[in-house]
Amino acid sequence: MKTTIKLALLALGLSFGVQAQQDRNLDNFRQPDQRGINVFEDPKDEKSTFDGVKVRIGGASTLQYQALEHQNSGAVPLIAIGNNFNLATANLDLDVALYHGVRMHLRTYLSSRHHPEPYVKGGYILIDRLDFIKENFAENLMKYVTFKFGHMEINYGDAHFRRTDNAQAIYNPFVGTYILDDFTTEVGMEIYYRRNGFIGMFGVTNGKLNQGANAPSATSPSIVAKIGYDKQINDDFRLRLTGSMYQSAQSARTYLFGGDRAGSRYYFVMEPTNATSAGNFSSGLVNPGLTNKLNAIMINPFLKYKGLEFFGMYETISGRTTAETERRNWSQISGELLYRFGKEDKFYVAGRYTTVDGTLAATQTVAKTDISVSRFQMAAGWFLTKNILTKIEYVSQKYNDYPTNSILRDGKFNGFTAEAVISF
Repeated sequence: MKTTIKLALLALGLSFGVQAQQDRNLDNFRQPDQRGINVFEDPKDEKSTFDGVKVRIGGASTLQYQALEHQNSGAVPLIAIGNNFNLATANLDLDVALYHGVRMHLRTYLSSRHHPEPYVKGGYILIDRLDFIKENFAENLMKYVTFKFGHMEINYGDAHFRRTDNAQAIYNPFVGTYILDDFTTEVGMEIYYRRNGFIGMFGVTNGKLNQGANAPSATSPSIVAKIGYDKQINDDFRLRLTGSMYQSAQSARTYLFGGDRAGSRYYFVMEPTNATSAGNFSSGLVNPGLTNKLNAIMINPFLKYKGLEFFGMYETISGRTTAETERRNWSQISGELLYRFGKEDKFYVAGRYTTVDGTLAATQTVAKTDISVSRFQMAAGWFLTKNILTKIEYVSQKYNDYPTNSILRDGKFNGFTAEAVISF
């Protein structure tokens, strides 16, 4: 990781020494500040402003104050938690314009709940033009087509565009994410076709979060696909509706619901007395443990009328572990209503309700068990500038029908968290 820091510092020096006076905006780039809100896939514009390699140094930093309490009736006691600040998190982003319509992105977590030391989340190369083959090569096709390659966050569903990615929390109007947090990074490629509001995407990955050439027959490629429609109907109303799928025919371990190495925003909730921040980094999240033969489908409606926004999710999942012979089913339903107001939409209030239903795997002492989890969130935020956001959230989460020997038996947590975000 020392090498990563040295490369980052070198790039920083080059960007200031060579490109100090250049515009920091890049082509087809989602801005990492307030301007990037409600942007999903990277924008598509066939125009090019490329006039030489340009390095954009960006990043984010967040800090939370947590005032949560939790309780259960299970056989395992909970760790004592109080009111205090959590570990500050930080990201480093390198975005590089390499050629006409060719851009690279690399994100490094400088500090996260799971890893206090820096490590690379992932990166990709985005191709919107094929001028590196020949000037204006296939330009009529490339008006609508984008290629994306890398060890990258896969484009399953729309919720991952609104979630917190370690320190990058400015797109998320809440402090927490979702109960089933769909997120993973895999090596693969995605091909996009976008025209007149229509969105189509097909992708193939190697199905692995941790890369390696060992165990060649344990995991087969995974398929990711998305189809939808996104249109600004008039000056006041925008409509977006997408359906996505992720399919893994065979895997030693699928990480779709456990791929976030940064960690949950709710520190230590529903954790045992020996819990550590890094070791128990998924507090408040639910991982269904469907690591093999996974089929997942997500439908996301997004409607925006002036300052009023609705974002919804319906997700259905089936799969099993390598030790199981029968599939288990899970579902997640969520609805979010938000209103932005004030000059330049500096303020907002929001509410979200999420429910999860599913079947836990059998153990030596407990048969398969049907459980449910619900979460209610209310939040308010203030953009001090386009790069600085402060928000406060009330959250209440309840666990139902867990086995008597589970720490989550009759579990619940609630309280307030406040978060300050800087993103540039």
